[in-house]
Amino acid sequence: MDAASIAVSRRLRRAKTDRIDGETLVRTLMAWMRGEPRVCSMVRVPTVDDEDRRRIGRERKALIEERKRHVNRIKGLLFSIGVRGYEPARRDRRERLEELRTGDGRPLPAHLKAQLCRELDRLALVDEQIKSVETERDALSADAQSVEVDRPALQTTLKAIKGIGAEFANTLASGGLFRQFDNRRQIAAYAGLAPSPWRSGSIDREQGVSKAGNPRLRTMMIQLAWLWLRHQSESALTRWFHERIARQEGCDRCAGAQAARSLMEICHQRCRDRRSRYGQGLIADR
Repeated sequence: MDAASIAVSRRLRRAKTDRIDGETLVRTLMAWMRGEPRVCSMVRVPTVDDEDRRRIGRERKALIEERKRHVNRIKGLLFSIGVRGYEPARRDRRERLEELRTGDGRPLPAHLKAQLCRELDRLALVDEQIKSVETERDALSADAQSVEVDRPALQTTLKAIKGIGAEFANTLASGGLFRQFDNRRQIAAYAGLAPSPWRSGSIDREQGVSKAGNPRLRTMMIQLAWLWLRHQSESALTRWFHERIARQEGCDRCAGAQAARSLMEICHQRCRDRRSRYGQGLIADR
């Protein structure tokens, strides 16, 4: 049971004891068992295998953030002595390090250069680990394809869509499309892309997306929506986006969130029926 979905008193000072909380939980559970689905939200715990498959994407994200920290630290150390334009991510980074000079034309200080070399060693180690994780991710996709012989695997189906790569396909398959949804509202709510309208009397406005779902999946779907507009310029979703912007109905960010919500629904429908094409004019294979 999701504790945040249980209605409580909005008084500034309300009584709160273990007994009151227990009674509230029991009454809520009884109402849910009677067939009132909106009285609370039930948490669906993923299986051990589903949770273990998510670790690949999470580890890769942590390694990417660690690589950014190493790159920024190297650039910061060099900037402190007046050196700009050095890119630690290039393959010839060590050769270029030997050629660097300070802002006043002197060679790099010995201890600073040693620290930079150690930072480059850590950066190289992170790059190797990222490649190892990506190899493990591709192997997982190949194993899934070998199991489902009569139809393409989930990752293979998603990667066939123009604009979706291996990382997006793995995140969608392991973090969003591995479970069953009953309607469009559940799909949007799981990704945190459900709208939050404020309509009371003469007030009628949108507060944006709820942001109550999977934050990693929501971020990826927003990125995918903008990539979709670039790579799927002839799709119906892209035409709708440009027509709405031309009519000046809402801002670009709100329209982008709606496009991400629609893409989530499209990908879910595509994966439910992998043998047939879905949404002519919306999906374009590579």
